[in-house]
Amino acid sequence: MSEPNELGAAFDRLEKLLEFPVNFPLKVMGRRVDGFAQAVCETVLAHVPGFDPATIELRASSQGAWLSVTVVVRAESRAQLEGLYRALSGHPLVSLVL
Repeated sequence: MSEPNELGAAFDRLEKLLEFPVNFPLKVMGRRVDGFAQAVCETVLAHVPGFDPATIELRASSQGAWLSVTVVVRAESRAQLEGLYRALSGHPLVSLVL
């Protein structure tokens, strides 16, 4: 979902299904490199100041080359959630955000 119009349409559909505020899980995947989990945490905290980093779940791929970082954020609005998604998906260490 790299096209801005596609992303906006996806958030339009999502917004119809959610009632804000909402606890929303995001899985962020990238290469298992130093600083990846910290970068995800810092990005989340920039958009969700009340986020508790102790709740992060980490899982390495079976071969150990990839790391998934799962966060559950308390999103107060679509704009906040969309901003976080855009920041994470645009980060150079992030390969995929689900």
